[in-house]
Amino acid sequence: MNHLPSERRFVVNRIIRPRLSCSCCEKIVQSPLSSRPIERGRPGSGLLAHVLVSKFADHLPLYRQSQIYDREGIDLDRSTLSDWVGRSTALLEPLADAIGRMVRQGNAVFADDTPVKLQAPGNKKTKTARIWAYVRDERPWRGQAPPLAWYQFTANRKGEHPQGHLRGYKGWIHADGYAGFKALFGKDKAVEMACMAHIRRKFADVHASQGSSIAGEAIQWIAKLYEIEKQVRGNPPPERVRQRQEQAKLVFDDLEDWLHTQLSRISGKSALAGAIRYALTRLPKARPYLDNGHLELDNNTAERAMKPVALGRKNYLFMGSEGGGKAAAIAYTLIETAKLNDIDPQAWLTWMLAQIADHKINRINDLMPWCYADKSA
Repeated sequence: MNHLPSERRFVVNRIIRPRLSCSCCEKIVQSPLSSRPIERGRPGSGLLAHVLVSKFADHLPLYRQSQIYDREGIDLDRSTLSDWVGRSTALLEPLADAIGRMVRQGNAVFADDTPVKLQAPGNKKTKTARIWAYVRDERPWRGQAPPLAWYQFTANRKGEHPQGHLRGYKGWIHADGYAGFKALFGKDKAVEMACMAHIRRKFADVHASQGSSIAGEAIQWIAKLYEIEKQVRGNPPPERVRQRQEQAKLVFDDLEDWLHTQLSRISGKSALAGAIRYALTRLPKARPYLDNGHLELDNNTAERAMKPVALGRKNYLFMGSEGGGKAAAIAYTLIETAKLNDIDPQAWLTWMLAQIADHKINRINDLMPWCYADKSA
């Protein structure tokens, strides 16, 4: 069974395999069954791709998809669709793992996490699990590597999880101040790059709640840095460093000095003082972007990668199991990487699912979305 996206209709492919017998040797022969994404399964690659994209890109829970299929006269129970998602993502896992390896080969990784609900076994309650995103995107400085997003699911937020995901990585990690990342930083380890957006957010909260003029002025200082970043975006690293040194460094230094001055003039117990102390703690770890053209001023690349997860959890509410969470992470990895490369995820998954079962594991990179784009062109 395959889905036809242009007509929103379904077709059933009938496979006829006649059996032939030899009158001399009494041997019976039959042509082999063509390979299927799910062994002995009904769905074709197009229908499986449609189910995955509908859930993880268009945020349609499986029970809603089942209702849609019912209107088309097709009886597909939610449990059947769930089984297909699990089997499909298990088949696609080597490709998601390959994307993860490519992410960790970059000079810089953007890292973030977001909570999702996980159904607790044995009762009707849920607990808070996590989906982590690790993104490699070199487009702002004309890097040659394609953009990639790698997702991982964990049942909690213990620091051992990101430490395991990025074990051995020695590049730059754009991240917030979460303590779980700290073990990754140090001599002969990764280097931390703080996020200016998180610093700005603290002042924005104070300004919104109290109307603080100092918080408003801090936001204006940070806005100057972002205005410079608009000018450097898309330039090669040496040019970005030159422009930042000439324009951004003085603004950055003045902001840091100004914050020290303001902190000495206000109550240390105020929310504004807390925002300033947070900024003064994080600014030294944000300063390296001035000298490194392949770094960004913030971690918004990873935060953007979390938007599809945030939209999805509003619709499907919770993960049914840890296996379901792992399946979601694999699906998000493939779909969001395709979208980053301006590839239609459903077309790519349809093409890839049709051949991955018979594809050699040592040539898994031949199935990447940019390879599909070259073949399509």
